[in-house]
Parts: sequence; C-alpha cells; structure tokens
Amino acid sequence: MTSKLILAARRRLAAFEEKSSGGWTFMETLIVIGIVLVLTSIVGLMAFRFIDQAKQATARSQIEIYGLALTAYYMDCRSYPDQADGLEALWRKPASAPASWNGPYVNKQVGADPWGNPYLYSMPGPDGLPFRLVCLGADGVEGGEGKDMDISSDA
Repeated sequence: MTSKLILAARRRLAAFEEKSSGGWTFMETLIVIGIVLVLTSIVGLMAFRFIDQAKQATARSQIEIYGLALTAYYMDCRSYPDQADGLEALWRKPASAPASWNGPYVNKQVGADPWGNPYLYSMPGPDGLPFRLVCLGADGVEGGEGKDMDISSDA
C-alpha cells in the first residue's frame, strides 16, 4: 500500500513538472516588459540632459580640427585663407591659392556646427591672432549663456 502511494505521488509530481516546464506565462511576460520599459525611459531621460553638453564638446573639437587644418594651410601657402575663401579653402583649392596649396586639409567638406549653423571664420582674428573661428551656439546669435554660449578658437 505504501508503494502504491509513492507511485501515485511520483505520477502527480511528474504531471506537475510537465505542466510547469512550459515557460513563462503571459502575465509574467507583461511584467518583465513593463520593467524594461520603465528602466529604458529612466536611462533615456538621464541621457537627454547631456545632449547640449555633447554638442558643445563637438563644436570645440571641430574648431580645434579646423584650426589645425588652417595651420597646415599656412605652412604650405605662407598665408591663411582670405575672408572670401573662408573655410572652404581647406577642402577645395581656391583660385587665389598659390601653387604650393597641398590640400585638401580636412577629410570632408567643412559642414555646419552641431546646431546646423555655419562656422564663422575671420582673418585676421582679434588681439593680433591670425584667425578666429566661432560657433554661435544653439541660438545662432552672438553672445549667450549655457547652450547658447559662443565657442571660439580664441577662448
């Protein structure tokens, strides 16, 4: 009689294991999806705060790269591109460039700043500097603070 009880218990246990080994239920799946969505939205909102800082860092890096390219232009041509030629002279040989122009000095055409505005190039720069590159920030207007702050090569 004891062996019959043990045998019956084993059958019930085997039947239970077959039912429970089928995977997750629909409700468990919905709960996991909900948790993942909440965590993703929290991380996304935290990362969104740093977008303006990343754009400012990108503008500083691009100004530094264009400054180095202007220096290479100067080494070859013994002058900086004039105001009319601007930064385009780093990519395409201007008509006013001497035969010693050995460009292009940048890998791709000079584009807009991270906010879609053109970089401003002036030659000569202020305070005796040979040139000045300026990014006007998010507002595209001179001056400003925070994300609207101007970024320049002479800062």
